[in-house]
Amino acid sequence: MIYDFDRAPDRRGTGSLKWDVGENELPMWVADMDFPTAPQIIAALEERLSHGVFGYSTVPESWYGAYIDWWSGRHGFRMERDWLIFCSGVVPALSSVVRKLTTVGEDVLIQTPVYNIFFNSIRNNGRNVLESPLKYDGQGYSVDFDDLEEKLARPQTSMMVLCNPHNPVGKIWDRKTLARIGSLAAKYGVVVVSDEIHCDLTDPGKAYVPFASVSEECRMNSVTLIAPTKAFNLAGIQTAAVCVPEPFLRHKVWRGLNTDEVAEPNVFAVPAAVAAFTRGGPWLDQLRDYLYGNKTLAVSFLSAHIPNIRAVPSEATYLMWLDCGSVCDDASALQRSLRADTGLYLSAGGEYGDCGRRFLRMNLACPRSRLEDGLERLRVGVERFVNGA
Repeated sequence: MIYDFDRAPDRRGTGSLKWDVGENELPMWVADMDFPTAPQIIAALEERLSHGVFGYSTVPESWYGAYIDWWSGRHGFRMERDWLIFCSGVVPALSSVVRKLTTVGEDVLIQTPVYNIFFNSIRNNGRNVLESPLKYDGQGYSVDFDDLEEKLARPQTSMMVLCNPHNPVGKIWDRKTLARIGSLAAKYGVVVVSDEIHCDLTDPGKAYVPFASVSEECRMNSVTLIAPTKAFNLAGIQTAAVCVPEPFLRHKVWRGLNTDEVAEPNVFAVPAAVAAFTRGGPWLDQLRDYLYGNKTLAVSFLSAHIPNIRAVPSEATYLMWLDCGSVCDDASALQRSLRADTGLYLSAGGEYGDCGRRFLRMNLACPRSRLEDGLERLRVGVERFVNGA
């Protein structure tokens, strides 16, 4: 079956966080897609809806099997049933794990620039954000292991939140890098929480490495957060899983999730996830091809028409990290100017840590015609900004 990603429904007036904007604005910021989810998932939800009774739900064996088979077949990592705990979302899980596994006033390490909600999950719970900035050489990002080890070794550091693949820079961390991170974290008694929600959105031919699959050290000292929501555009369904192989650590996480009341599914959470992982593969493969086409188009457009804005090479996610350093030192000014002058709504890189201040983040998960509109708005807006118009 061939899926059509060139057309998308009008999302205005649907209570959409992304599209609750002005009439002439084009939102390309928050990380959800403008495409309808896979038809197989819609069919599963329609079937559940037609039943008409929406009482309390349990987590059936089919849910565990769907995750296990998907990760085994797609990512070469065989999880065990007992490792998996249902959760209503990756962010609720992260906040719960921070509360349960650390204490107020301790440091939680993150590698910036990184998903801005990590900051909220740490600070809102009375913990301190400890940044270990990634090294940027003008071409791409890598881990600064000297800085990372120095900060993991601090007595106040009790947790590290890893982003794998990394949002917003689109980096797939290789096995050697992950093994070294895992070894250092184990050495200094720092538990690793790995957010792997973008794992299925790699470029065609590219594969991510689950952190817990790398070594015994990684497996027994980690909490992995996974979900079908990013890859299949199901964020509003609120369905995710937490994978914890080590029994003692898993019990603590399980207690935290249940205490916070985020471990029970709504009536659509299970059928959506099961349908995604058991029937959604062909749709996802075509989506990845389409997103890669969007990425290729955007890179070519920037090179030809906006050479002073550079896309950082990436291997994963549908988010483009734009280096605006040739235009301004603080891209938040450019972000505001673009929105005011052209209606193009992007994310300012400073939201992802101070080291992201000269960047913008652009969401490419939309029909190609909409992307072309966004790129042209970007061209016009940058030109006006540079010329002071």
